[in-house]
Amino acid sequence: MKVFGSSGVRGIANEKLTPGFVLQVAQAAGSAWDTDRAAIGRDTRATGQMLADAAASGLASAGVDVDRVGVVPTPGLQAYAEREGIPALMVTASHNPPQHNGVKLVGSDGVELSRHELERVEDRLLDEDFERVPWDETGVTSHVDGVRADYVAEVLAAVDREAIAAADLTVALDTGHGAGSLTSPEFFRRLGCSVLTVNAQPDGHFPGRNPEPVAANLEDLGRLVATTDADLGVAHDGDADRAIFFDERGEFVEGDAALAALAARELAAGDAVVSAVNASQRLVDVADAAGATLSMTPIGSTNIITRIRSLGDEGANVPIAGEGNGGILFPDYRIARDGAYTAARFLELLADGPTPASEVVAPFDDYANVRENVHYDDEADRAAMLDAIEDAAREADADLDTTDGYRLDYGDAWVLARPSGTEPVIRIYAEAGSVERAQELASWLQDATEAV
Repeated sequence: MKVFGSSGVRGIANEKLTPGFVLQVAQAAGSAWDTDRAAIGRDTRATGQMLADAAASGLASAGVDVDRVGVVPTPGLQAYAEREGIPALMVTASHNPPQHNGVKLVGSDGVELSRHELERVEDRLLDEDFERVPWDETGVTSHVDGVRADYVAEVLAAVDREAIAAADLTVALDTGHGAGSLTSPEFFRRLGCSVLTVNAQPDGHFPGRNPEPVAANLEDLGRLVATTDADLGVAHDGDADRAIFFDERGEFVEGDAALAALAARELAAGDAVVSAVNASQRLVDVADAAGATLSMTPIGSTNIITRIRSLGDEGANVPIAGEGNGGILFPDYRIARDGAYTAARFLELLADGPTPASEVVAPFDDYANVRENVHYDDEADRAAMLDAIEDAAREADADLDTTDGYRLDYGDAWVLARPSGTEPVIRIYAEAGSVERAQELASWLQDATEAV
């Protein structure tokens, strides 16, 4: 796909991602969808209102009535789309920096569009093949209240609320000024948890921290957990479809370790688990122990969702899927990433014992991960970097996988380099039994790109 990446389309707002471009994306979607009604939601970004207005105009010009649901987590908009049986457009750049924004398209089943469906919209967009209706058939806009409250109630009903409440847990919550600021504090309180917050005021400039929930951006949350005796720290990204954790000591929990812990509870013999090509050895170990199979895809929620659906069509049971970035799916609930739901499922692990978070993830702490981002200036720079990475990879004494980028498996460690689908960076991931070995592998490929 030329426009839609692994999780929609994103860019710097009012530069690449202009109102005119978003209007055309909405026109293309409205022309490709067989619907006379759709919903629009957004996260807290400063440019969200502007771009949502443009999207509403594009849909209306195609004869589609628009439900404006306001600021809501992406999974909240997905829940609304499924309840109403209508497609939806989410204005969000997820974990990207504040100056970015983006568009994600959701089907009437509440699931992100598959690659095939996105390609249909993209073809309309690139060909400017828009169905503009006569003036007296244009769509009308309605503002819908209560969508956030309905979403919170739905997630509460889907988890073991009684067990979590009985465990008497304290949750430290960092919503990163994003859409989860308007839902997650209430959600965890209604779960029966005591809730402490940081960066919980909705603010599209993200003054407290960058939207990406990685360890370097979450020092405030770690300190909050450590100084308050909280049982768990939870962090979201900008649209709250991801959850990242800190244990009761205020120590960062690797996303791959959290995914492995959740998968160990879900998987049984004969099941399948879906993850991306940067899947941790932790998940491989869990799948092997359960007698389940691991199916790997190119990185990105669109690819994972497409694989979940294809496996389901083949009769496979996929109880869990996702990536080590906190984006986890429980397909029996919904084929969607949901930060609040994921966090509640992790709280269930704590309530089972009850068991401290550090002990829940301890069996999966045998590996160390390193991730580096190498920025490029233009497509020529990007191509030269990838050529250098390919040359280095093919000369290495390791098993090479080119499902998505270049992954080298050494038996005791692996390293992967691939271009981001949402930002102008080459992402380098490495995993090994020690931080030093992982950093050595990541630095080796990073040096290859910098030699260009």
